[in-house]
Amino acid sequence: MNQLIYKEESYKIIGICMEVHRILGKGHSEVIYKDALEYEFQKAKIPYSREQKYKIEYKDIILPHHYNADFVVYDKIILEAKAIESLTNSHIKQTLNYLAASKLKLGLLVNFGEDSLNYKRVVL
Repeated sequence: MNQLIYKEESYKIIGICMEVHRILGKGHSEVIYKDALEYEFQKAKIPYSREQKYKIEYKDIILPHHYNADFVVYDKIILEAKAIESLTNSHIKQTLNYLAASKLKLGLLVNFGEDSLNYKRVVL
């Protein structure tokens, strides 16, 4: 039987996302949801960093552009927040790229733009 990676931590994060969606609903811009998430992480004393930069290595150089992950929570889970009509494969690929660049194993892709909170676990 497969165990979910970071099960407890991811349930806490998704619970916070559900709370934010329950209160704000859909229709806000992405940054509003991120601000609310930041408030909830602080209130719950959950360690996080926002807009975490990841450099991209190419051969023997670091490329001038980088990835910005919305949040890194518990120093091991990337949380990518969206406020769009629906998640697509390109959003999953984006999260996978963030995981590869960060060398982390789990990403949570969360969409606040639908009637109910929609999320996907993305494992590298």
